[in-house]
Amino acid sequence: MKSRQDVMTGLSNREALELQLKQTTKECEGVALALIDVDHFMEINTLFGHDIGDHVLKTIADILKEETSETVVFRVSGDEFAVMLADYSLEQGFLKMESVRAAVQASRDRFHLPSVDEAPDISVTVGIAQYPRDAKDENALMRAANAALMSAKEAGRNQVSLPPNEEMVMKTCYYPATMVRQLKTLAEKLKKKESILFREALTDLIRKYDR
Repeated sequence: MKSRQDVMTGLSNREALELQLKQTTKECEGVALALIDVDHFMEINTLFGHDIGDHVLKTIADILKEETSETVVFRVSGDEFAVMLADYSLEQGFLKMESVRAAVQASRDRFHLPSVDEAPDISVTVGIAQYPRDAKDENALMRAANAALMSAKEAGRNQVSLPPNEEMVMKTCYYPATMVRQLKTLAEKLKKKESILFREALTDLIRKYDR
C-alpha cells in the first residue's frame, strides 16, 4: 500500500492532501488552501549540495508546523508545501500565511548555510485561495491556489498573493474609500503594486505586536 506520508519531513503528501481537501470541503463552510514554494531552492542545492538542501526543507517544514499548529501541513512536491486551513476566510488565511512568510524570513540562523556571503536569503512565496469564494470543489481550489502562487512568483517572490483578479479586493469592503484612494495614489507614486504595500504594512504590524 502506498504511503501517504513524506519520509524526509514527516508531513502528509500530495495524495493525502487531495483526499483531505475532498472531505473537508464537504464538511466545512469555508476552507483556505495555501501553496508554498521555497524561493531559489535549486540555487541552494547547486551551491551547497543536497544535504544542505534537505536540511532547508526540513527546517521549512518545522516552521510551517510551528506557525500553523491548528491546521494541516503537507509536502506536495520537492520544494513545495501546502497548508489547509479549515473554517478560514480568505482574509484570515492571507494574514496567517503572511505570518508564516515573515517567520521563515526571520529564521536564517536555523538553516545553517555554510557561507553568509554566498548564500541566498531563504524565503517562501505563497499563493492562497478559498472555497467556496474562489472555487466550487477541491480540484478548482487547487487550481486557484496554484494560480495565486504563480502570480506571487511573477510579482517578485517572497510574498503572499491571492488568485489573479482577486488581489486584495476585500479592502474595498473593510476600509474607507478615502484610504483606498490614498493607497492607490501611493502605489502609483512608488511604482509598486497595492498588494505589496499591504504586505509591507502587515509585516510592520506583526513585528510591532508579536514580541
